[in-house]
Amino acid sequence: MLEVTDLRVRYGNVVAVAGVSLSVADGEIVAVIGPNGAGKTSTLRAISGLVRPSAGRISFNGTDITGWKAHRIVAMGLSHAPEGRRLFPQMTVLENLKMGAYLRGNGAALERTLQEVVARFPRLAERRRQRAGTLSGGEQQMLAIGRALMAE
Repeated sequence: MLEVTDLRVRYGNVVAVAGVSLSVADGEIVAVIGPNGAGKTSTLRAISGLVRPSAGRISFNGTDITGWKAHRIVAMGLSHAPEGRRLFPQMTVLENLKMGAYLRGNGAALERTLQEVVARFPRLAERRRQRAGTLSGGEQQMLAIGRALMAE
């Protein structure tokens, strides 16, 4: 479970996020929506360890991860797929997916997670040998989400 309590993010004197609280249960899918400048990206960046919150608490599966570095948070199995996708366009779909699991190494667990991801996104299995840069926009977003799931 992910719990965020009274999150605050500042960039200098600019308050980007003020008092955000949310709770996401295991297996729950949540959409973060709002107008430009509402703090959606800053909230996700704080949860992911890409920016340090100025106040509030972030916990994942009962562990306080507030202010942790991104690599520690990813190692716990928490990641997000940013809007910009940030794929490796010259690499295949399969190579991009495996990049999402680079901290996990190889083995049976990685293969099991890969099978779960392609079960959720069958199109990725169909396109596994195709270069990521040639996918449609929707397929690229599927790949970005799949890669984030590979970090499990």
